[in-house]
Amino acid sequence: MNSKAFEGKTALVTGAGSGIGRATSLRLARGGALVGLLGRTEDELQETLDEIQASGGEGIVLVADVSEAGEMEQAVERLVNARGGLHIVVANAGINGTWAPIDDLRPEEFDSTIAVNLRGTYLTLHHSVRQMKSSGGSIVVVSSINGTRTFTTPGATAYSATKAAQLAMVQQLALELGQYGIRINAVCPGAIDTEIDDNTRTRKQREAEVPVEFPEGDIPLTGGKAGTAAEVADVIAFLASDASRHVTGTPIWVDGGQSLLR
Repeated sequence: MNSKAFEGKTALVTGAGSGIGRATSLRLARGGALVGLLGRTEDELQETLDEIQASGGEGIVLVADVSEAGEMEQAVERLVNARGGLHIVVANAGINGTWAPIDDLRPEEFDSTIAVNLRGTYLTLHHSVRQMKSSGGSIVVVSSINGTRTFTTPGATAYSATKAAQLAMVQQLALELGQYGIRINAVCPGAIDTEIDDNTRTRKQREAEVPVEFPEGDIPLTGGKAGTAAEVADVIAFLASDASRHVTGTPIWVDGGQSLLR
C-alpha cells in the first residue's frame, strides 16, 4: 500500500481516544488523511491528536456521544466543513457492557449496550453516508468474533447481538451503497490488547457458562498471545484504501485463528 494512500482524504474514526480507534487514527493520519477524532473523553482525544501532530499528521477533535443523534450530526458537519468532504468512516466506538445470564440482565443494561454499539453505529452511518454519496468512499465497521463466529462468552447476549447486527448491517448496506461508489466492510477482532475490558461488568457468569477446555494456547498463530490494536488498524487501513477497491460486504476476522477453535 502506498505510504500516502490517504493523501487529500478526510476520515472519521469513532472511539478514537483509545485502543483500536486510536491506532486506526494514527495509521490513517500517517497515510495522509485528515482524521476526525470522535469520542466522549476530550483529554484522550487530545492525546491522540498530539501524537498525530507530532508525526506531522492532521486531525480534529470531535467530542460527541455516538448514541446521541444531535451530537453526531454536528460532529460530522464540523468535520466535513473543515475540508469539504468525507471519504473514510471507521465505526469503532463500542462497549462490552454487562455480561450476565439473560434472566439476570437488566433492561437498562441491555439498552445501554444497544445504544452505544448498535444505535451508535447506525447514527455514525446515518450522518456520514449523506456526506459520502457525492464522492464515494469506504466504511469499516468494527464488529467482533463474538456474535459472528463465536458464542462462547458467558452472559454476553447483548454484546453478541450488537456485533451480529453490525455484520448484518454491513452486508445489507453493501448492496444499498454500491451504486454510490461506497464500499462497506467489517473487521471482527478476537482477543486484542486494548482497554475495552475496563468497561465490562460481569455478574453470575458461572450460571451462563458451558464448561469447555480450549486447546493449549487458544490463539494458534501466536501461541495464545493477544493481538495488538495496530494489527487491527493495518487491516482497517487496507479496507479503507484503494487496494481493496473491489471488496465490499465482507467480514475479516482479525484473531490469529482464535474463533476457528471456539
